[in-house]
Amino acid sequence: MSRTELVEFIAAKANMSKAEAGRALDAMLEGIQTGLKKEGKVALVGFGTFSAKKRAAREGINPLTKEAIKIPAKTVASFKAGSKLKDALN
Repeated sequence: MSRTELVEFIAAKANMSKAEAGRALDAMLEGIQTGLKKEGKVALVGFGTFSAKKRAAREGINPLTKEAIKIPAKTVASFKAGSKLKDALN
């Protein structure tokens, strides 16, 4: 499902305009990003949990040159599905 299709779905389900649904989706995504930056975790009960995980620096190999390279440490977003989402997919 694309962003446009998701906005249309939200607009139809919530009985609002596509513009309002787009702003609501943008606000939700911004809230998740802000929560991950501030607290490192956003839990939506039943749906799932977004969390920020730190990846340590490590060494890798450039597949073209087979040369060793250093991959820097970074923080990545992770998602773990909740029980209601898991049940809905079965």
